[in-house]
Amino acid sequence: MRIKIFMSAVVMLSLAMTSVAHADKHGHGKHDRDDDDDRGRHYYSDHDRGEMREWYHEHERGDRLPPGLAKRDRLPPGLERQLRVRGTLPPGLRKKMMPCPEEVERRLPPPPPDCAHVVIGGHVVLVNRSSYVVLDIFHFEM
Repeated sequence: MRIKIFMSAVVMLSLAMTSVAHADKHGHGKHDRDDDDDRGRHYYSDHDRGEMREWYHEHERGDRLPPGLAKRDRLPPGLERQLRVRGTLPPGLRKKMMPCPEEVERRLPPPPPDCAHVVIGGHVVLVNRSSYVVLDIFHFEM
């Protein structure tokens, strides 16, 4: 009788321990793939975004371009979808990187080490120069 009680206790304890071990998995990794929990983080502050908007409106052309020419700086829809924060720039977008205008660069805080402010199809993008990871994006209203 004591052996049955002892064995039952061991089985119950082992079942309890495995359920506790599985409880901290958060859906087996399906729902929480971002472990460092900085999803809402942006490097460009509201002030920085205001500075970029102000620069754009100061340099915006007074004469409106025809629709075909106005869109020439825009990315094709497929490349536009690939440009996202925390994503890696694909080779097609790397070819379209241009230096950020000096006037905009002066209004922004210096980029983190090994990063640069670049322009890609109407966006100012903060990108890591070695890994091509996008840290933040600002879209000019064209």
